[in-house]
Amino acid sequence: MNSGTMAGSLIFLAVLVVVLTVVIQLMMRGWQRRAQRQAELLGGLPDVPDTVGTALVTTRGVYCGCTMAPEWNERITAGDLGYRSKAVLTRYPEGILLERTHAKPIWIPTDSVVAIRMERGLAGKVVARVGILAIRWRLPSGVELDIGFRANSRSDYDDWVKDGRQGEVA
Repeated sequence: MNSGTMAGSLIFLAVLVVVLTVVIQLMMRGWQRRAQRQAELLGGLPDVPDTVGTALVTTRGVYCGCTMAPEWNERITAGDLGYRSKAVLTRYPEGILLERTHAKPIWIPTDSVVAIRMERGLAGKVVARVGILAIRWRLPSGVELDIGFRANSRSDYDDWVKDGRQGEVA
C-alpha cells in the first residue's frame, strides 16, 4: 500500500468516526428531549398505598413497556417506564400493582383502569399470536397509558380478561 492510499484511508476512517459520533449524540439528545417532554406531560404516577386488601390475582412475567394510548408503538421514555424487566402483576380490590425488577413499582388505582385486553404487540414487542396483556389506565394528569405485560403462562390471562370480552375491565 502506498502512502497516498494509506493517508486517504486514514482520512476516510477519521471522517467516518466523526460522523458516527455526531449521529449517536444526536440520537441520544433526541431520546433525552423526548423523555423530558413526556415527563412534563405525564406528571407524577400515583403512589403505592401503605395497605391493600387481599390479592385477587397474581401473575408472573415480563413488563414489556408503556405507551401513550392509543398509539401502541409510541413508547414512553420518561423515568424508568421504558425499560423492559421481569415483573409480578397483582390485582387488589383497590387497584393493580406492577412490581418490576430494578425499577420502581407502578400502582394503578381501580378507578383509573379504562380497559384490560389482549394485544398482539405493544411498545415494539410483537408476539406471533395474541400474547400481551394490555392495561389502559388514566393518570391523574388525564393522560391515558397502555402498559404491556407478557405472562409466563398464557393461561393466566383468563383471570385478567373474563369471558373473552376485549377492552372491558375484568
